[in-house]
Amino acid sequence: MTDFAFAIDVHELTKKFNGKTVVNGIDMQVPKGKIFGFLGPNGSGKTTTIRMLCGLLTPDGGRGTCLGYDVIKQSGLIRAKVGYMTQRFSYWEDLTIRENLEFTANMFGMDNVKQRVDAALENLQLTDRADQLAGTLSGGWKQRLALAACILHEPEILLLDEPTAGVDPKARREFWDEIRRLSDKGLTVLVSTHYMDEAVRCDEIIYLAHGNIIVKGTAQEVLEGSNMPTLEDAFIYYMNKSEEKAS
Repeated sequence: MTDFAFAIDVHELTKKFNGKTVVNGIDMQVPKGKIFGFLGPNGSGKTTTIRMLCGLLTPDGGRGTCLGYDVIKQSGLIRAKVGYMTQRFSYWEDLTIRENLEFTANMFGMDNVKQRVDAALENLQLTDRADQLAGTLSGGWKQRLALAACILHEPEILLLDEPTAGVDPKARREFWDEIRRLSDKGLTVLVSTHYMDEAVRCDEIIYLAHGNIIVKGTAQEVLEGSNMPTLEDAFIYYMNKSEEKAS
């Protein structure tokens, strides 16, 4: 993997839509191989933030790098090294798991397609289901297929936009075991989630509201700073403090 001090190092990152500030001067440094969780209410700027961090959306202001590349001037180089998994299953239900992966690899002009697909099937425990139609899979297995497709090109950053929404608890736990395994191999992961049990599995969590970072740190640091018993209570505490400060 590329040699750089931080996988992501950005300052004053800002984004506006139709004159409205959606992300307001975000500062962030993400070490390589870490899992950063983004939490916050709908419309808080989570998805917009992580898309800017990964070169998928151009900032209106600020500066910084992702994987050593300028987030504004070299976004195309960043995108080539990002694996992006959306909340909604976006692959072909009338194709088998293997056919989906082969089609994805060919669509992006990858070499060694068979070897890449075989490795992805094995890594995500999909080999025994390789010939099963994607449309017949449960939510958890569709999730595994989507993750396999995302890592086919061996990205250095994985962007997960609420990947476990609507998936049963067992499948969510298994998915997170895979994410931790990938992180341990050096893959940097940015994930948005609404689940508190997933937040505590992140190396660091960031809570956003109205485009601003309300609090960030490890789950333990967030709890200790609020003197609250749960993360949900802690986020409410920090939200109230930020609103008091703004008024």
